Amino acid sequence: MIIFMKSVGVVKHFISMLDLSRDEISYLLNLSKDLKDRRKRGERIVSVLKDKHIAVLFEKPSTRTRISFDVAIRELGGNPLILYSSELQLARGETIPDTARVLSRYVDGIVARVKKHDSLVEMSKFSSVPVINALSDKEHPVQILSDLFTITEFKGELRDIKISFVGDGQDNVLYSLMLAAGIVGLNLYIASPKKLWPEEYYLETTRKLMEKSGGQLLITEDPVEAVKDADVIYTDVWVSMGQESDREWRVKLLSPYQVNSALVEHAKNDYIFMHCLPAHRGEEVTDEIIDGKNSVVWDQAENRLHTQKALLYYLYW
Repeated sequence: MIIFMKSVGVVKHFISMLDLSRDEISYLLNLSKDLKDRRKRGERIVSVLKDKHIAVLFEKPSTRTRISFDVAIRELGGNPLILYSSELQLARGETIPDTARVLSRYVDGIVARVKKHDSLVEMSKFSSVPVINALSDKEHPVQILSDLFTITEFKGELRDIKISFVGDGQDNVLYSLMLAAGIVGLNLYIASPKKLWPEEYYLETTRKLMEKSGGQLLITEDPVEAVKDADVIYTDVWVSMGQESDREWRVKLLSPYQVNSALVEHAKNDYIFMHCLPAHRGEEVTDEIIDGKNSVVWDQAENRLHTQKALLYYLYW
């Protein structure tokens, strides 16, 4: 296993998958396995965050992110401070830079789930402690670390794996998946209505990364083309938080992209189905798929704990 030594005095943030190299991702996936195995044996590593306080800040509701980070911090010996923006001076107009400066004087790290990605970027500029993106409107990198780890558990190496994402092409989980695919060299096929194809920044960045890593990116309006011989089928909700006013339009536009028994017939027999949850059953996925033998969504959700522990371990070791 590669051991990474961080430069003394340099604060390492995790705002985007672009903050990690291919070797760092490999290291974190190996470390995640080690930490998961240790937890199964009842072993705990409590020294990494001993006597450290980590602020976990939420502008949006959360189940998996809140609980997994809370437990991860505690199991590494730290003290999580769960904060809601509505209860802070942020709600009364205090700026992101001022909030970051103040929190940096009190805590040893900031995990933030925010409405705007720019808020995280700005926070990292003014924070003297690590800032971790626990979800923004543009990216969800901690989810993708869990997803990559889950794929390695069920499929072995990431090399030569075909991942098919079906649904909203402007999804924050997809954007982080695209960047990760570019970094590690995955084959990513995206099926989405053209009106919802990914933003040019993520397309261009992913393609440039794949020129070096050897991955492949294909975007199509045809979900059957995307899932043909797929090893992994991934989808996400059609109506994310903040998009409720467009619900009727989005559901109508995306209805041909439902992951159901007819669609998965075109994938490999041993494909795995992934969803970051929460799922809107009967919309982007049917019950027989999410509850079926090929579904790994519960392992995927559990692995949030292990990969986030690995990330925290790496940032603070």
